Amino acid sequence: MSDKTKVAIFDIQIFKRLMGFAKKYRLQFFTTSLVAILLAVIAAVRPYLLVQTVDLYIKTKDAEGLWFYTILIFVVLLCEVLLHLSFIYIANWLGQHIIKDIRIKLFAHVLQFKMSYFDKSSVGKMVTRVVTDVETIAQFFGQGLFMIVGDLLKMIVIAATMLVLDWQLALISFAVLPILIYATKVFQRSIKAASQQVRIQVANLNGFVQERITGMKIVQLFGREKIEFDKFSQINEAHKKAHVKTVWYFSIFFPIAEIISSVAIGLLVWYGGLKLAVGGAVTLGEIMGFIMMVEMLYRPLRQIADKFTTLQMGMVAGDRVFEIIDTQESISKEGSIEITNLEGSIQFNDVHFSYVKGESVLKGISFEIKAGETIAIVGATGAGKSTIINLINRFYEIDSGQISIDHTDVNAYTLHSLRNHIAIVLQDVFLFSESILNNITLKNKTLSLGQVQKAAKQIGVHDFIMSLPGGYEYNVKERGSMLSSGQRQLIAFLRAYVSSPSILILDEATSSVDTQSEQMIQYATDTITKNRTSIIIAHRLATIQKADTILVMDQGEIVEKGNHKELLKNKNGMYKNLFEKQFGLESTTCVNQTP
Repeated sequence: MSDKTKVAIFDIQIFKRLMGFAKKYRLQFFTTSLVAILLAVIAAVRPYLLVQTVDLYIKTKDAEGLWFYTILIFVVLLCEVLLHLSFIYIANWLGQHIIKDIRIKLFAHVLQFKMSYFDKSSVGKMVTRVVTDVETIAQFFGQGLFMIVGDLLKMIVIAATMLVLDWQLALISFAVLPILIYATKVFQRSIKAASQQVRIQVANLNGFVQERITGMKIVQLFGREKIEFDKFSQINEAHKKAHVKTVWYFSIFFPIAEIISSVAIGLLVWYGGLKLAVGGAVTLGEIMGFIMMVEMLYRPLRQIADKFTTLQMGMVAGDRVFEIIDTQESISKEGSIEITNLEGSIQFNDVHFSYVKGESVLKGISFEIKAGETIAIVGATGAGKSTIINLINRFYEIDSGQISIDHTDVNAYTLHSLRNHIAIVLQDVFLFSESILNNITLKNKTLSLGQVQKAAKQIGVHDFIMSLPGGYEYNVKERGSMLSSGQRQLIAFLRAYVSSPSILILDEATSSVDTQSEQMIQYATDTITKNRTSIIIAHRLATIQKADTILVMDQGEIVEKGNHKELLKNKNGMYKNLFEKQFGLESTTCVNQTP
């Protein structure tokens, strides 16, 4: 995921794409536009009424007319307030509905990504894109686009009214307008770059904090608190500097804009006062009305600069969100066959695969698993064991060769139906911050509590779950932190079992657990693998001795194949060597005892 730092001040393509999401809400969009026009018109009515009130009723001391115009001005003000309230509500309503649609599209797209995308992407930055950046897009509509359009309409109507009332006073009022427009352009260009840096630093900060909180145990275990704090301080300093830079530009621009508008009023009073003093065609009401209109003309221009920043930040956020939406990281070959019944035979035929191009992980792997068989895969770390199960699930796409299930290429199956028939129990079990029941069923409404309890009893974990406060409703908290590693494994076994998979994969499912948990897990393993195609990856060779076939892998290749007895007969074999290292002098005894 790249951090773009150079985007045009106004990118028309991003603008068009953002506006494309508004098509669904045409009625609200046009209603907001109509209200903006009415606000612009009614804004010009107030100074006009002020001119009429001063010249026709205050100067002539007409109390009855003054009373009528006072009520009229009050009604106009009330209408303006109501219109302004409606304008703000509808504009923000529109913005929130649009970002809801964008967020849904973005998250649905991310759900289809291959694992390789997540391997190289920062979780913190992803969260920033999906949450913070999308929320910034809402301000693009609610606080940016419509506000700018409304202010521009107001300025146009006010300027036209000024020219109609007195073109000379209008031109005097416009005299410093070019200076303010130029200052606004410089400000917009500067604040654009600063805003981009703010977004980048926010993503960096989120990414750093997310990773350190997740890995806090490692930070404290290795005494890296001071080192990580210093790193955080550096990132936080960069974040602060980026924000201060935007504050600096605002602190320069707004006083300049205020001075320029004050100069315009000064010129107006000077010129209008001279004409009034010499009996020119200028009235006191017009001077007062023009002072009000100058404020109404210049204030939106000052605000537009601020709102244009919001608009730009929304477009920067939109650019970053569209970068993910445009990313093509999903599985390219989506099949059309919906699996209704799977026997579970698996065939690998000369499969080559690499995570990084040119760095082969699997080098022409070929083997077959018959339906209902249990196959074990052993080998050193990095031999390619876990890669095999990732490819069966199509988390990654192979470089060449073929993987078939039930003698049909896996590419021909729909991903959803394929993965519905495969269950995996990983070494590092991930549990959501919810109840044990929800973590087992994953909110599958077809699975009842009774079914879950029955399955739990069958694999011997029901008593363990009921020993917890609340039983199946016990909240395991984030990542299952309230449970031990062995207990998390048992939950994962039950989760796999209740899904009734045709193919079961156990990836180091018995590592790093205590003896009691291992015994329960071994019983659960024997239960759920019975009459089911199973693949077991394990370092502990004691857990795989009953496997029908054992594949021994080394550096991406299958170097040995056979059952436990057969492999131990190979005196110089890798499996025999691994076995003797684990069991030492007891290996001979174990061989004799092996069925």
